[in-house]
Amino acid sequence: MQTKMEASFGSTFPAVPQVAKAETNYKQHRRTPSSSSTLTYSPRDDDDGMPPISTPRRSDSAISVRSLHSESNMSLSLLFPIHMLIYVFKDPVITTCGHTFCRRCALTSEKCPVDNSKLTVVVNNIAVAEQIGELFIHCKYGCRPAASGKPGAFEVDPLGCPFTIKLITRKDHEVSCDYRPVRCPNNPNCPPLLTMNLEAHLKECEHIKCPHSKYGCTFIGNQDTYETHLEVCKFEGLKEFLQQTDDRFHEMQVTLAQKDQDISFLRSMLGKLSEKLDQLEKNLELKFDVLDENQSKLSEDLMEFRRDASMLNDELSHINARLNMGILGSYDPQQIFKCKGTFVGHQGPVWCLCVYSTGDLLFSGSSDKSIKVWDTCTTYKCQKTLEGHDGIVLALCIQGNKLYSGSADCTIIVWDIQTLQKVNTIRAHDNPVCTLVSSHNMLFSGSLKAIKVWDIVGTELKLKKELTGLNHWVRALVASQNHLYSGSYQTIKIWDIRSLECVHVLQTSGGSVYSIAVTNHHIVCGTYENLIHVWDIESKEQVRTLTGHVGTVYALAVISTPDQTKVFSASYDRSLRVWSMDNMICTQTLLRHQGSVTALAVSRGRLFSGAVDSTVKVWTC
Repeated sequence: MQTKMEASFGSTFPAVPQVAKAETNYKQHRRTPSSSSTLTYSPRDDDDGMPPISTPRRSDSAISVRSLHSESNMSLSLLFPIHMLIYVFKDPVITTCGHTFCRRCALTSEKCPVDNSKLTVVVNNIAVAEQIGELFIHCKYGCRPAASGKPGAFEVDPLGCPFTIKLITRKDHEVSCDYRPVRCPNNPNCPPLLTMNLEAHLKECEHIKCPHSKYGCTFIGNQDTYETHLEVCKFEGLKEFLQQTDDRFHEMQVTLAQKDQDISFLRSMLGKLSEKLDQLEKNLELKFDVLDENQSKLSEDLMEFRRDASMLNDELSHINARLNMGILGSYDPQQIFKCKGTFVGHQGPVWCLCVYSTGDLLFSGSSDKSIKVWDTCTTYKCQKTLEGHDGIVLALCIQGNKLYSGSADCTIIVWDIQTLQKVNTIRAHDNPVCTLVSSHNMLFSGSLKAIKVWDIVGTELKLKKELTGLNHWVRALVASQNHLYSGSYQTIKIWDIRSLECVHVLQTSGGSVYSIAVTNHHIVCGTYENLIHVWDIESKEQVRTLTGHVGTVYALAVISTPDQTKVFSASYDRSLRVWSMDNMICTQTLLRHQGSVTALAVSRGRLFSGAVDSTVKVWTC
């Protein structure tokens, strides 16, 4: 055994000689108590603490048990650091370095404190565990806290259990120890007792209850009256029946507990099945969502393709019709408009555009409630973002060095173009300001069934007059020479700017008028129902209705040269069309926007288009 122990402990723990076994576990080791001896330990056992070891403390970190030469002096000759004993008693193991440690230390330490090698548990050290079990300790009922009051310090209790016992038999002894404290089973208010005194106490106890008290018997007395009571107790004659009832009730409780376990198991299985079903449903929904998204995208692509094909067919039909009529037109390859760039920056649809030619600046108003200022000559970048409106910016207009913006918040804001700062805000209408135009130092604003005329006085706007007699929203205003043209539902009214009186009314078809343009010879309007109507400006007679768009015509713009006049139309169908006013035919369809085209502006032969796709595109020949 010594050889095995030396191999197990290595250099850390010396061998422990085999202790001669006594005939009994503890009766031959009765100690002589001494109140001056002090023991120290830390209670870490599973029950109520490891009993004190009857040894003085020592600073060694290794276990030394070479002095165990006789049973008589064993309890006083062990020289252990107690914290090491407590852990080694628990579970000694051999590690890869050959040393023995408690399992807890081996698992929580990374390296061996002896040779600094890595600690890995190999096997339980059964030899050490068996010899540890042979060590003698004091019964915990023979010790008491030390008088010094030091935590974890104990001393021998001269009135306690006088026996020392082997560690391996500790629990068996403590269960039957005569010095173990117990409570009176009859009444918890009885004073604490030792096991050796319990029997005598029960003979004198005045709190003995009837064994049938759980059924309702209220008897409480001593041993003598207890025996007399049993002869007359009404429950005594029913004890067999009551016992059977208790047994049956116990069986039912066991059965019920088993059923509860079965139900819990079934519930857990049902929960797992429900989780799997939910996961399958989520996966299926995800796949359906992907499928729907792909199908929707394919449908949109197909519709867009059909729309483009329809527009191309219409254009070819118009060209063929003109060719058959002998009208060849003035087709010029050099006049083909191409997209030269895109301004990106708005966070919502672009609803209006305005050009300040002096400084080559382009202003764009958007649903993001802002106005962006773009350099169209040098940097082609956004110079500044003007913020001040609380609603969608629907209209822009320039007069002198002032920019006027109208919004769905029913206001008009005046901006200084030189400083790009807000200089005034006017509460203009009770409804959104849809359109703005300036002429003769006056500003005209259109809203629901109303046009207001404002005198421009510096940065102020003074209301001069309100034009009435309009039947719907005024979404289009154009000032040309001495006349103001306003569009509402199937009506264009022509006003004399000097007298501010209506001088002519043009009746249209196709719903509300959304856009108006005036050339040297024609009045042109775009309507809700995809049509473009053309009137002679002198006779006020309608001369043509241009078709081709498949959506509302939101905006019109004009580029005139000495040789020809071109009108540009922007539509809900995402396209722009170029119309030659010489022969009233569409000469080009521009398809680059990904959303409805809502605004147009022209400057120096360039065309600017704003759309619901939040971009502004630049077109040139």
